Amino acid sequence: MKKLFTSVLFVIVSALIASQAAAQIRFVEGEHYKVISSQATATPEVKEFFSFWCPHCFNFEPLVVQMKKKLDPSVTFEKVHVNFMGFAGKDLQDDVTKAMMIGQALKKSEQVNAAIFNYIHRQRGKITSSDDVRSILSVNGIDPAEYDKMNKSFAVNSMLKKNNKAISEYRRFVSGVPNFIVNGKYQAQFTRDMTADDMVDLIVFLSEMK
Repeated sequence: MKKLFTSVLFVIVSALIASQAAAQIRFVEGEHYKVISSQATATPEVKEFFSFWCPHCFNFEPLVVQMKKKLDPSVTFEKVHVNFMGFAGKDLQDDVTKAMMIGQALKKSEQVNAAIFNYIHRQRGKITSSDDVRSILSVNGIDPAEYDKMNKSFAVNSMLKKNNKAISEYRRFVSGVPNFIVNGKYQAQFTRDMTADDMVDLIVFLSEMK
């Protein structure tokens, strides 16, 4: 019985080692990711730099859902909304970031994010002012008075500052979106021959690296 247990354990360990080795061969530094820091974050994290105005980011949303499902529960996934795109002015992009933060504060992130993405890319609507942002959230179940209150709140504005601090910290590496920084050390690089599953697996693989 002891020999059987030892044999089974050996097979499991060997399989894990082989799986890890295969992943390392599958994803190559300099081709599928690059090292941007000598030190990783204390805890595993994935930062997705994106813009609601970016069509590629909109199309990437289903993959983000898959990433979250496959990532270990210990990994923090954070969406960072950039404010340097040419689609709108910085202040207006920050207004939309605050709308995203209001969604987070109300535990309605997916609902709010989908509403903004759909307004821009499916309905072909244009966001030209903070009133437009307010209207989008109102149509999607967030009371305008509550929106106004939260939009001015210390909590939401602190979340905006944290978001923009991440932009400043990684700006030299993030020239376009979507862009993924993992564990503060690795930047994903998606190649043309990669499938959707490959992209998801790359993020999971990087999240497990120190």
